[in-house]
Amino acid sequence: QVQLVESGGGLVQPGESRRLSCAASGFSFRTYTMSWYRQAPGKEREWVASIAARIPGQITYAGSVQGRFTISRDNSRNEVYLQMNSLKPEDTAVYFCSILIPPQRFWGQGTQVTVRA
Repeated sequence: QVQLVESGGGLVQPGESRRLSCAASGFSFRTYTMSWYRQAPGKEREWVASIAARIPGQITYAGSVQGRFTISRDNSRNEVYLQMNSLKPEDTAVYFCSILIPPQRFWGQGTQVTVRA
């Protein structure tokens, strides 16, 4: 059974940093690309970043977070991370860890990040 458990969210001030973690289980973690998504209030869920299975592997970011966020993974711990720097109020959202194991995409429960002065 695929399980994804996010942690690390909270309330931060603009300009501060936060690191999110996602613990994965129930599948061969080192085989799959891992992704982060987010969903802001009243908006659709959007993709944030992805990291390929191998280390080092292909990493891609949404334009809105490029240069501020860093995705990484530890295949020995079955964990994926999202280091978020220079946070802005518009980064406020529920952040989800996700994996696509065709034909299904799996999601964690999400962790809330609120950026507010």
